[in-house]
Amino acid sequence: MSNMNELEENTPLLFSDVCQIIDGTRFRIATTVNAEVCLMNWYVGKRIKEDVLYNQRAEYGKEIIKNLSIKLTERYGKGWGYEKLKHCVRSAYLFLEDEIRYAVRTELTWTHLRSLMAIEDELKRKFYLEMTRLEHWDTRTLDQKIDVMLYERTALSRKPEELIKQELSQIQASHTLSPDVVFRSSYFLDALGLADTYSEKDLENAILLNLQSFIKEMGNDFAFLDRQKRITVDAVDYKIDLLFFHRGLKRLVAIDLKLGKFKPEHEGQMLLYLRYLNKNERKDGEESPLGLILCSEGNTEHIEYLMLEDSNIKVAQYYTQLPDKKLLSEKLHKAIAIARENQNANK
Repeated sequence: MSNMNELEENTPLLFSDVCQIIDGTRFRIATTVNAEVCLMNWYVGKRIKEDVLYNQRAEYGKEIIKNLSIKLTERYGKGWGYEKLKHCVRSAYLFLEDEIRYAVRTELTWTHLRSLMAIEDELKRKFYLEMTRLEHWDTRTLDQKIDVMLYERTALSRKPEELIKQELSQIQASHTLSPDVVFRSSYFLDALGLADTYSEKDLENAILLNLQSFIKEMGNDFAFLDRQKRITVDAVDYKIDLLFFHRGLKRLVAIDLKLGKFKPEHEGQMLLYLRYLNKNERKDGEESPLGLILCSEGNTEHIEYLMLEDSNIKVAQYYTQLPDKKLLSEKLHKAIAIARENQNANK
């Protein structure tokens, strides 16, 4: 009887250990297979590229890929069609071998790479690659982030190209994000389901009810700490709408929700919050707190004149309904161009 009891006690532990061995092996096999598939596709593309470049004729390239796809399909079955080979060739034009190896080491799949290959701008492509790696995006999330123009909404995109290159290289080397990558000029809060008219309290309640959606839009490293955080200065009570902690930045992040446009007095209020948090809430090993003022309307001139872009206070516009993509794209690209012109003029 004692042997039976001992057997029953040990079985769950044995089962758990064996499951860990099997799951670990399966993961390593899947990772190895993914790496080999990506490299195989890149090598196939490289070989076709060499042949096309040697003959120096674009029409020849199309015909050779068509003929090759037919022969490969006859030999290996589905999966080697014309479109697949075009993606292989494009990967060879866009990525160096070291870049492909780096991507697969960070667990990006061929489907990830196909999404990245659709991006013409090299810096933008590298931004999404690093964000996918650091935030562990699946392909669907990556496609969504590209579709809502995440890169164009970051402060990073407004910098001169040389500075963007430096910052992306630093992210790759240090495996950490910077505030210019984390914070954006606008946020899409359409998932909150707010009506046409709402109050700041309604917005706060909607964020808390849909916290997962809110964090998904803000970034995976945001961790919720408190709402209506009470702080007391000279016997006067103040309340911070939302308090988060960003694990990557190792900073407290105070969020203030505002209806309408940004006003200069909002900066003073947020500055008070940040100084209080820095003195009373900041723990050893943390960086100084950051503030994010979310406004329902945008007014970039106030932000520019107050030089908030370079401070610990970030200001952004939020949309409770998705804006027209064409108009938003024009607005973002215009803002990027103006910001870069201003930075070049100040050199």
